[in-house]
Amino acid sequence: MDRKISKLRDILIRHKRVLIAFSGGVDSSFLLAFAVKTLGRNNVLAVTAVSETYPKQELVNARAMAAKLGARHKILRTCELNNIKFSSNPPERCFYCKDELFSKLSSLAAENKMVLCDATNYSDNSDYRPGRKAARKWAVASPILEAKITKSKLRSFSRRLKLGNWNSPAQACLASRIPYGTKINREELSRIERGEEYLKKMGFNVVRIRSHGDLARLEVAADSVRKLAQEKIRKKISVVLKKLGWKYATIDMDGYKMGSLNRQIGH
Repeated sequence: MDRKISKLRDILIRHKRVLIAFSGGVDSSFLLAFAVKTLGRNNVLAVTAVSETYPKQELVNARAMAAKLGARHKILRTCELNNIKFSSNPPERCFYCKDELFSKLSSLAAENKMVLCDATNYSDNSDYRPGRKAARKWAVASPILEAKITKSKLRSFSRRLKLGNWNSPAQACLASRIPYGTKINREELSRIERGEEYLKKMGFNVVRIRSHGDLARLEVAADSVRKLAQEKIRKKISVVLKKLGWKYATIDMDGYKMGSLNRQIGH
């Protein structure tokens, strides 16, 4: 057994019973699968938080993954948009989102006599993540991070466990598409979600629509930029984006980069 997997197993055994913040993405799916395998179904609870910042398709995916793993799964509503400290979209926005999430999950974990865990991996240390402050505030355990498992290693382990999403692109809340300082509201989140869903239907697996007021900046995987720039495809997308309210659309020639809007604050 890989020594990091062995360490992860020991960490989970130490916790005995865990409540996992479960988005349905690669990281949390791996943690849930390994926790159920290690601790047994009755000692694990996956909880998915839903709000306007969480794409509807991701909830569908989360339900399906939890069912496939035979895990107990609960849906929880969060209301981060009601907090002006979040909706005003400051650089520490992620802290207020995670603070809302972990405050509710912490109570639920205590009720079930479980240790609250998230699926932060070791590679996440390379990006600006103010949400980690909220994790520390609420004493959230991060077993994958503690075991020093990187994203690439995690994908390898997930493939070994035959998890269907082992190679899925990274996901992030819809608020991450809006530049810091620009107010977040339901309407903007909705149009970003609808725009990205359309691009995915057009065959783009990695998609971000960074919304800059009247301008939509499209990020896709670097090897898909040429496809996106093809006249026939470009015109179809332009029509849809204009119907959604953007006056202009541009292609980011560098392709998708995780946390690209963090560059505006020097991260």
